[in-house]
Amino acid sequence: MKPIIGLALSNRVKSKKIYSVINNDYIKAVQKAGGIPILIPFSDNIENIKEYTNKLQGIIFTGGEDISPLFYNEEPRKEVQCIIEERDRFELELFKEVYEKKIPILGICRGLQLINIALGGNLYQDINSQIPNSYGHAPKYTLRSNLYHSVKIEKGSKLFDIFKTEDLKVNSFHHQSIKELGKNLKITANSNDGIVEAIESVDEKFLVAVQWHPENLVEKHGEFLKVFEALINIAKQNII
Repeated sequence: MKPIIGLALSNRVKSKKIYSVINNDYIKAVQKAGGIPILIPFSDNIENIKEYTNKLQGIIFTGGEDISPLFYNEEPRKEVQCIIEERDRFELELFKEVYEKKIPILGICRGLQLINIALGGNLYQDINSQIPNSYGHAPKYTLRSNLYHSVKIEKGSKLFDIFKTEDLKVNSFHHQSIKELGKNLKITANSNDGIVEAIESVDEKFLVAVQWHPENLVEKHGEFLKVFEALINIAKQNII
């Protein structure tokens, strides 16, 4: 049997209608890695969360909008232009549920930031204005399938076990980053300017999160499928 992997959705407004959306690369990566994706739209009905988590063997917290700084007790800087409070609230509760149930978790970009906030950490709301001498992390005109900068992976981490290297080139589409690390987390990769690029749980839970977008790299740079395969291999152990 193949494990069922949840994918958190966002919303888009088009032609005066609201659509639940996800980049199809997430779906293709999960399928290629051997999982069955199930899409999870956010809802005002938090009770729906238990129904979803009862069916999941793994989950991916996906990319998207900035998380409201109010959830980590800060007022928004002017660079914070797009938030969806309902998504933030739903996914923070969803994370709490899957974390307590020890369901394997992969966070991608916003997903990494959500995990950090859920566990008591906070963010630099805007890298360029808050971190002196930082490099580029959010290019406007670069294809999402292109490598953009380097990261250094810590030996002995789950991420090192996945990629089997300390040095990795990644894509990059974020203007925020971790400031204070959440509880029971450790940093497992940084860019050369010191920006946190990956975190994971300090214990044996499979909780791995990266700041880049591996789902967009799978077709052109096949090694990035490994992070999805790692999630799904662990998730298979949850199949009853």
